[in-house]
Amino acid sequence: MSNSQTDWWAPVERSDQVTDLFGDPAARSSSPDSRRSRSRGRARAQRERQKRRRRSIWVLIVALVLVAGAGYVVSELVGGFFHGSSNEAGVEDYPGPGHPAARVVVAQGDTGAQMAHTLQVAGVVATEKAFNRAYAANPDAIKIQPGTYNLLLEMKASDAVLALLNPSSRATMGVTIPEGQTVQQTLSKINEVTLIPLEDLQAAAADPAAIGLPAEAGGNLEGWLFPATYPVEPGASAASVLQQMTAKTVEVLTSKAVPNDQWETVLTKASIVEREAKLDEDRPKVARAIDNRLDKQMPLQIDATVAYGLGISGKDLTTAMTQDASNPYNTYKHLGLTPGPISNPGAASIDAVLNPAPGDWLFWVTVNLTTGETLFANNLDDHNANVDKLREWQAQQGN
Repeated sequence: MSNSQTDWWAPVERSDQVTDLFGDPAARSSSPDSRRSRSRGRARAQRERQKRRRRSIWVLIVALVLVAGAGYVVSELVGGFFHGSSNEAGVEDYPGPGHPAARVVVAQGDTGAQMAHTLQVAGVVATEKAFNRAYAANPDAIKIQPGTYNLLLEMKASDAVLALLNPSSRATMGVTIPEGQTVQQTLSKINEVTLIPLEDLQAAAADPAAIGLPAEAGGNLEGWLFPATYPVEPGASAASVLQQMTAKTVEVLTSKAVPNDQWETVLTKASIVEREAKLDEDRPKVARAIDNRLDKQMPLQIDATVAYGLGISGKDLTTAMTQDASNPYNTYKHLGLTPGPISNPGAASIDAVLNPAPGDWLFWVTVNLTTGETLFANNLDDHNANVDKLREWQAQQGN
């Protein structure tokens, strides 16, 4: 190695014309001040390098954030169009039509977002977002009813909304209870449609607290199973079905502003009107005739009440039965209303009791059992003449 090599910081003694890379040789003096100066210079240079590195790192981070944000926006815009944005399900929305089978429950009061979650978990739709968009895009979506639905797996979200709006998708059974049926007839109907054991229904009917029967009913369920069509979910309990019906009765009475202490009386009168009037236009007249008889302290003398008390059909009633005072529902022998309703009245009969027609009628008789034609009278002679018309019709029918 050549002897001309020099140390980086050591002065080189060649001649009077020595040249230093950093300037004048005098500046490279080995004095303490010179060494401190050089130390400070190195520190400054190091600090500058660190600052430059930090700035570079922050610039890189900001750039990465901007790139990621731009990528997300593009993904949202483009992915929604092609249904191919990546998520936990692999796609945002399935192309459909789907494949069997999924059963989902839409609970009472569920929002669109809650339905979306239910459907996504069940595998019906790919994402909650896709269903929420389809729900918002369909103005009829707010009409989706609570119930159990048979749907497909991996449906297109918009198809899922349409399926929930289609009554044929409902797994829920509908039980229709007609007006004028008794509790026992109603329980048999529920058993026939839903296959809920009759023993379970009878046990529930005997438990007022379990079915929400109001205290005003005095423990008597008759008259409180409002006639209507009710949805019954698969696996529903007997108590839950009857509870729907008692709740509906309370709802109807409340909506018509009937005072609580009049609920049982109104239902009792309405149940008689329900069994006696064949046509809606006659119900307010029958209601008035009942009130007129009660006001005059006349016995109601209604065959339907006597038959109910005996647990038989009105067709099987005999004259001797109307003289049996042991029957508390015998309105030939007992003044006033029956101890309670004799059937489940509908809205028309309740309205008739609340708004009876003006008139002085005391009697009524249906003179044509096919058409339901009913004649009213305010005296016994006219009533007997009307009864003769019934006998004539019966003779024509061969009865």
